[in-house]
Amino acid sequence: MDSEIDVKTFWKAIGCRAIGVAIVTAQGTEGPAGFLALSATHLTASPPMMMVSIGLTTSALAAVRQGNNFAINYVPKGSDALVKEFGGGGQLKGADRFLPGAWSTLRTGAPTLVDSVGVIDCALDEMIERHGTVIALGKVIAYSTSDRQPMISFRGGYI
Repeated sequence: MDSEIDVKTFWKAIGCRAIGVAIVTAQGTEGPAGFLALSATHLTASPPMMMVSIGLTTSALAAVRQGNNFAINYVPKGSDALVKEFGGGGQLKGADRFLPGAWSTLRTGAPTLVDSVGVIDCALDEMIERHGTVIALGKVIAYSTSDRQPMISFRGGYI
C-alpha cells in the first residue's frame, strides 16, 4: 500500500496507544522552558538513554540546546491545568509556568515536577534533525518516582 497518510489520520492512528502524559523541561541560559511531550521514550538500557521529539518551532528547543539537558516529567492524574499550560492552551507562557514550590531539580539542572509520578533526568547526548523535528537523545543521569497514579493519553483525551 503506497498511499500517503495525512496528519489528522496519523494522530488518529497513534492515538490508540495509551501513554503516560509527560512534560519535557530544560534549563537554558534564559531560564526554564518546557512543553507537552507527544513522543518521549527509551532508546537503550545500556547505556540508559531516552529520546524525545521536539518540533523545530517549539520555543523550549533553545533551552535544551543551551543547557544540554532535559527532564521527562510524568504527570499525575488530575493535572489537567498543568497539561493545558504546557500544551500551549493556558494563560501562562515560558518561565511563568514554573510556579515556585512546584518545581525542583535533580542532577542536570533541568526543572523537575515535585508532584510527578516520576522524572527521568537526562544529559543531552545528541540531536538529530528530520522532517521539521529534532530527536533529542539523552543519557539518564538521575530519576525519581512516587506512588501517584499517572495521567494517560488515549484516543485524543486524558484518563
